[in-house]
Amino acid sequence: MNVSRIAIATGVAASTVLLLAGPAAAHVSVQPQGEAAKGGYATLNFKVPNERDQASTVKLEVNFPADHPLSSVTPEAVPGWKIDITKGKLDKPLEVHGRKITEAVTKVTWTADGSEIAPGYFQQFPVSVGQLPENADQLIFKAIQTYDNKEVVRWIEEPTANGEEPDSPAPVLKLSAATDDHHGGGAADKSGDDDHKADEKEHDKAASAEGDKAEGEKKETHAASSSDTTARTLGIIGIVVGIAGVAFGVLAGRRRTA
Repeated sequence: MNVSRIAIATGVAASTVLLLAGPAAAHVSVQPQGEAAKGGYATLNFKVPNERDQASTVKLEVNFPADHPLSSVTPEAVPGWKIDITKGKLDKPLEVHGRKITEAVTKVTWTADGSEIAPGYFQQFPVSVGQLPENADQLIFKAIQTYDNKEVVRWIEEPTANGEEPDSPAPVLKLSAATDDHHGGGAADKSGDDDHKADEKEHDKAASAEGDKAEGEKKETHAASSSDTTARTLGIIGIVVGIAGVAFGVLAGRRRTA
């Protein structure tokens, strides 16, 4: 009986250890906002969890792939973090939108400046990138995480051939199939065109209304002018008729006197 109780207790303890070890397997990863299509542009989120109970993350370094350099890398400001961008010369210039790019971003570093990633929390670091390669299925971003106790964790191991995850895997970005919209903003661009067309229609309506108003005012002015002219003419005729009547009365009185 005692042996059974000991076995059960041992099993429970082992299960507890496994459950507690699960969250510790979290690592730095990268995910796109929406899709990361080949040949297009995307916004990437580098997610950094804190794996230590007694230390906070105070620094993150993300190295960009040298075999597939990106012509455009723009990190988003993160409150409480300072951002440093490192660039390097390219062995082979990139041709982007008709111009040659001779250097590209090789590393982006975020350093705590009034903030940190405390135990039990994670932080995301967004970066807008492009133009994504058309001849690759994935991009590998090797990352280095530093804690305030000087511990450094290197997430730099590339995926294995057999598909097993290494102990310290590097963040891997999976690329989706290429689309016609290489800027990754077809819906937004279409919406912008629709808004522009709507603005043009409103402008045309306003111009038409202004034209109708001006034409109406012109007609009213013309009508008022015509009415004023008619009144003046009738007034003159009335005066002439009145004078003629007076003259006729005078002549008639003289004849009677005679």
